[in-house]
Order: sequence, then structure tokens, then C-alpha cells
Amino acid sequence: MLDPKDITAVILAGGRGLRMQGADKGLLPLWGRPLVSHVLERLSPQVGQVLINANRNLEHYRELATVIPDDGYQFAGPLAGFEAGLTHAPSEWVLFVPCDSPLVPADLAARLCASVHRHDQIAVVDDGTQLHAATALIHQSLLPSLCNYLDGGDRKLQLWYERHQLVPVDFSDQAEAFYNLNTPEALVALEGRGET
Repeated sequence: MLDPKDITAVILAGGRGLRMQGADKGLLPLWGRPLVSHVLERLSPQVGQVLINANRNLEHYRELATVIPDDGYQFAGPLAGFEAGLTHAPSEWVLFVPCDSPLVPADLAARLCASVHRHDQIAVVDDGTQLHAATALIHQSLLPSLCNYLDGGDRKLQLWYERHQLVPVDFSDQAEAFYNLNTPEALVALEGRGET
């Protein structure tokens, strides 16, 4: 089985935050700390190293971890972050997690690692209701496929996934852990629930 300590995690914080009025989502406060800090705190014990994919406020992110901006595909959504992570990560396997998922579980890396058996497989979180497509474990050997896809002008994550073997990993027992903070209202709601 793939050892989680042999993989790199990349926190995806490189988006435009359009549904957050253009805010840099990773730096929005939750329970007195930036969103990205919560994700970093939960991922760090699970993997060998954590990197942050960001395109704005790089100095703030660099105070927390090594930062990798999008390379040739700036602001092309999660796939641009995937490309940066697969290019720069020191490990063959890379775990991607959005910065707006501050409750990711402590066994995320272990469960995804246990589900892949070949390099051409992509492990993706399934909360029992929907796939969380941007929370995925991907092997560096898929980088050429990803670059070819992006070079063709497409940006839809699901369309690229259709070219590969997707392995949904059941997290229905922890569906709440993948609560996405896509809107100001969602952030306010989680803030009001108190830190867990």
C-alpha cells in the first residue's frame, strides 16, 4: 500500500474567489485564523510535505508553507493547481485539497492512498451524495495528459477525469468534513457553529 508519508499534499488557493466577491479565499478568517491554516494543520500530520498553490498574496502564504503559483495556466481553475502541484511536488503521488475545505478528516490521505493500485488511477472523495472532484490523489505520470488537455483550451475538471480511471473513495461516514465554503453565507454559517 502507498504510504501517506511518501506523498505531497497541495492546498489549492489559486482561484479568483468569484463567489466570494473576488476575495482570496485561503486568507479569509475562520475562528480567528485564515482558512488555509486550518487545512494546513489537518494535512501536515498526514503526509510528507504540504505545499500551497496560490497566485495572490504570496508573501502571506509563504509564511505558512512553500508556495507554488500556477505556471503556464494562471487562474485556469483547479486543473491549473493540479498542473503546478504535479510539476513541483517532490513525490510521485500528490494529494490536492481546496483551501475552502477546512474540516478535512485526519484519515484523508490514508484512505485515498489505500484506494489506488496503479499510476493511472485517480482517487477522488465521494461523500455519499456527490464527488468532491478537487479533493483527489493523482500520480505525476498523468501530468502530460493534463497539459495536453489544458493546451487544448478545456478547463472542466470532469472532462479531464473522463480520460482516466476514477476511483471514488467513500467518505459518507464523514460527509460533513467536506463542507465547502463557496459563499460568504457558508463561511458565516460555519463560523457560527464554532470550531470542532
